[in-house]
Amino acid sequence: MAPGPPADVPGQGAALTAPLPRSFYERPALRLARDLLGRLLVRRTPSGLLIGRIVETEAYRPDDPASHSFRGETPRNRTMFGPAGHAYVYVSHGIHHCMNVTAGNAQAVLLRALEPMEGAEEMARLRGIRDQRLLCAGPGRLSQALGITLALDGTDLVRGPDLWIAGGARAPRAVRTPRVGLGANPAAPKPWRFVDPESRFLSRPATWGREPARPRGSR
Repeated sequence: MAPGPPADVPGQGAALTAPLPRSFYERPALRLARDLLGRLLVRRTPSGLLIGRIVETEAYRPDDPASHSFRGETPRNRTMFGPAGHAYVYVSHGIHHCMNVTAGNAQAVLLRALEPMEGAEEMARLRGIRDQRLLCAGPGRLSQALGITLALDGTDLVRGPDLWIAGGARAPRAVRTPRVGLGANPAAPKPWRFVDPESRFLSRPATWGREPARPRGSR
């Protein structure tokens, strides 16, 4: 079933909110994580469309100790081992829903933050807060704001009909940092978090986790 007519978002236009094709997702997770910046996550609800511009992502691969696919397939992560272009939704710490986008070959990209574009009032109601900057600043927050739950795990993002990613406009710049919340995991230093440095809707600053440059001549 197709997602239905593309949404006509003010300042974007219907053509830019049509679902992205399968070929967009069939690539290495690091490339997909970068190219998702600026795209539009679209959620169809009984209250109308909820749309957010993707401004922060993280890449995960099967050779990555921080990835759910590192130790093989389980009932929980089965979607991650399926075809590209699907939503992999899981519950973190028994509380927060987190949405990932599959890239095929047991890879996925975690969506970490959105800039609200349409339906901000409904997002605020679902989140119970008014501050637009905090509505979708974090994977659990954005899932709550868009009503994304385990019921959407495995959703085909190319077909919808209740959840898909539209073309929007690719962010012209991206900054890479270490991923958030990995603690002592050996993969923690990998710069596999991608952010739009111009966005004020990030879950952490664009400089998060990056060591400050040392003055020349320092030891």
